[in-house]
Amino acid sequence: MIRRPLFALLCSIFLLCSSSFAQSPKKLSAGELQLALKKLNVLGSVLYMAAHPDDENQVVIGYMSQVEMMNTGYLALTRGDGGQNLIGPEIRERLGVVRTQELIQARSMDGSQQFFTRAIDFGYSKTAEETLALWDKDKILSDVVWVIRKFRPDVIITRFPPDERAGHGHHTTSAILAAEAFDLAGDPDQFPEQLKYVEPWQPKRLLMNETSWFTEDIEKQVADNDSLYLMDMGVYLPLLGKSVPEIAALSRSKHESQGFGSTGSRGSDFEYFRHMKGDMAESDILEGINTSWSRVEGGAAIGALLQKAYEQYNPEQPEAIVPTLMEASEALDQLPEGYWKQVKREELTRVIQSCLGLYAEVRSGTNMLARRFRGEERRPGIAEYSATPGDSVTINVEIIQRSEVPVRLEEVQISRIEYDTLMNDTLQYNESVIFDKQVKLPEDLPYTEPYWLAQSNDGFSFEVDDQALIGLDENPPLLEAKFHLQIDEKPLTLTRRIVYKRNDPRKGEVYRPFVIIPPVLVRVPESVYVFASQESQQITATVEAGRSAVEGSVALEVPDGWKVEPASQQYNLTLKGEEQEFSFTVTPPEGASTGEIRVVADYNGESYDQSMVVIDYEHIPTQTLLPPATANLVKLDIQKEGNLVGYVMGAGDDVPKALEQIGYEVVLLQEDDIRMPYLSNFDAIIIGIRAYNTVNWLRYRNNRLLEYVEQGGTLITQYNTNSRLVTQDIAPYKLQLSRDRVADETVDVRILSPKHPVLTTPNAITQEDFSGWVQERGLYFPDEWDEKFTPIFSMNDPGEDEKKGSLLVAPYGKGYYIYTGISFFRELPAGVPGAYRLLTNLISIGKDAQVERGNE
Repeated sequence: MIRRPLFALLCSIFLLCSSSFAQSPKKLSAGELQLALKKLNVLGSVLYMAAHPDDENQVVIGYMSQVEMMNTGYLALTRGDGGQNLIGPEIRERLGVVRTQELIQARSMDGSQQFFTRAIDFGYSKTAEETLALWDKDKILSDVVWVIRKFRPDVIITRFPPDERAGHGHHTTSAILAAEAFDLAGDPDQFPEQLKYVEPWQPKRLLMNETSWFTEDIEKQVADNDSLYLMDMGVYLPLLGKSVPEIAALSRSKHESQGFGSTGSRGSDFEYFRHMKGDMAESDILEGINTSWSRVEGGAAIGALLQKAYEQYNPEQPEAIVPTLMEASEALDQLPEGYWKQVKREELTRVIQSCLGLYAEVRSGTNMLARRFRGEERRPGIAEYSATPGDSVTINVEIIQRSEVPVRLEEVQISRIEYDTLMNDTLQYNESVIFDKQVKLPEDLPYTEPYWLAQSNDGFSFEVDDQALIGLDENPPLLEAKFHLQIDEKPLTLTRRIVYKRNDPRKGEVYRPFVIIPPVLVRVPESVYVFASQESQQITATVEAGRSAVEGSVALEVPDGWKVEPASQQYNLTLKGEEQEFSFTVTPPEGASTGEIRVVADYNGESYDQSMVVIDYEHIPTQTLLPPATANLVKLDIQKEGNLVGYVMGAGDDVPKALEQIGYEVVLLQEDDIRMPYLSNFDAIIIGIRAYNTVNWLRYRNNRLLEYVEQGGTLITQYNTNSRLVTQDIAPYKLQLSRDRVADETVDVRILSPKHPVLTTPNAITQEDFSGWVQERGLYFPDEWDEKFTPIFSMNDPGEDEKKGSLLVAPYGKGYYIYTGISFFRELPAGVPGAYRLLTNLISIGKDAQVERGNE
């Protein structure tokens, strides 16, 4: 059966990872503290479940967490890796990192926890059958069972129905797996390898969060259907000064990469729930659940003490209830290890800390005030947010208590480090204790990188070997400090991650995760290198010092048939953060070829091939990734006409970089550039993905772009969604956008207009050009258009009607207007040769004097 120490450790890991890493420490207001006190006496859990970031219903989650005081979590099967990005160029795994952090921030708004499975969002899927086959059903089902056994929900709520009404194969699958896991989680014969760490757990009931999207007459059904429940969740919370929908809007607005900024509402907000499995409730979906301390053996006395503290709470003198809370803490310590002991230990510690006005922090680097005095904050490159295994680093510790309750700091310990500072000092009221100490990091300390990206994967599910990590939102802290305190002569331990903090002249106090990196970092500037001829190219490799005083050799590894000179070069770097660039001559083989280039540096007899990628947005903590320093190599047969391309960046993509790889000069156009005759200098102008959803000035400048076309230019518009367009008149003729897409990147592409110049000049497009595509063919195709448009391709996912709107070309005046939903923004960075050849033809249309419009 269960091993109690392991169970306690895993519960602790789940709880530690439920809050955001390296954001400014959240301090409870008096109202929030009162609610936290009340929640100490509520022992119940609800798990909401769907497929992606932003699928969750924040109103339901916020209501369960803030009104019912339930321990609430959201299990998203994926991290949203296959979606689109409205705020930057990150796609695939890097977008998944952004969306993971957005979910964590959303949960910090609605007071709940975030979980994931190992499933990868591989893009739009139209059937659950396809999704389950690609994900490996048993693997992901095992993860769902694991999260249920770890989180122990009394009620599970799914966002979607288990059928085609869900509108996405991933959505449908989330409901299917929820139903199966509901039955399996309590069975010890299912996934028995998990029982080394957890016990079987049977939730009380499974519900679906119904809506008129799925059931049109839901309002009529609820009156006489015993399996349907209607709840008003638009509750106002005076202690927070917000209603649940207002909290939900704050939560949903954290999904910035998806453009889901929301405005809060006030008043009633009704939600529907359909009973799916388990005990049927009469009217209340939480009916029959024991949420008192009586569900824990020996817990009744603890509940009585916590109720006493709640009743005696005075927001102007919160420390008065600390002795009672410490009695409860001491009693809690006497309980056997178990789920609720761990949950309430974390909650109670936070409440006691808030009542005392107790602040504790551990930072990398010396005291910030001392650095400011020495003027170091004004020097570039002084950042102390990283270290390498084996380094000596300075740790700065700060603690202060702001109450009259006696608090004694006995010692401070840091995990993985020989750091044990015996203090036994009484913390004086409102007096900070701040000190520095230099410590040596272990040589075997692992690097900081998202645990799900540490191993290669098959594109459909992540590889994670450590069972304790599965389900977590982000990595447990590599380094954390424990403050061992005596409060009212009773023990209490505070745990803090080690962070980096600095003062920004504009933002003030800024936190950043403290990260462990390799001693040597390497990179190449591009993700793909395209060779359009037999000529060699110069490829620059950069070596960066992760620590001071590193030297060795650096080389490029290329596929068979490719040549690189010189074989290696020597680097010698003195300062941490110093960089050195090296140029290598790479020669392609004869004929078409694709492969991968890798940068490898030798240092102290070890090889290092990782780069450092920093993702930095203000709405999430800074993220550091350590992917392999690789790039795609593509040798292709390609011809082009024209040279100068203008590009209007939309939501963000790497298409301009790809075009530069094949010899185009690309100019990023701003609002003031959209004027004639300046635009006539460009051989073509390309509108970036979702530009008409994100670039407001296109509403006023689009007519000038069409004027450019009319006078002989070529305008290529990439995909936009059909909602929230800044203008409906994006084309010179009727063009209706839809949600049509082709998600299977391997389906046949049928050529409708074989003699059209976009298929013949300057490159002859054949079926071979549609091999090796990634994730999808395209998305958001138009489904209606003026007869002046010529559809070029027909394609469809299996079992669906053909879609002809992927590429539409229309002459307009002396030029050409082209609209395409083809996913060039995915295919070009992936080094797909056919995508380069096709886009080059689009740019080249009309540039060859021999092309006549009669051939269209």
